[in-house]
Amino acid sequence: MASKPMSKAAIVDQLSKKAGLTKKAMAEFLEELAALAYKEAKNGFTIPSIGKLVLANRKARTGRNPQTGEAIKIPAKRVLKFRVSKICKDAVLGSKA
Repeated sequence: MASKPMSKAAIVDQLSKKAGLTKKAMAEFLEELAALAYKEAKNGFTIPSIGKLVLANRKARTGRNPQTGEAIKIPAKRVLKFRVSKICKDAVLGSKA
């Protein structure tokens, strides 16, 4: 049986206990971290040992409507991506060595 992802409240609770801060202070810290990530994402925002937020440009391309099979044009656009670090991948999935 799969367990549920941690809620924001659970993350705040666990981190506040570990850091010895109040829940309110830890919640404010997480809000500021998120705000900083949003502001700096266009330059690339790295969260050490977890990953990096980056902006990428997607080229225009031709796609297909899955219901009708009709070809459609998909316009070029900028997208936000998150690249997971090798350290994080190895910690979660286990190293291949």
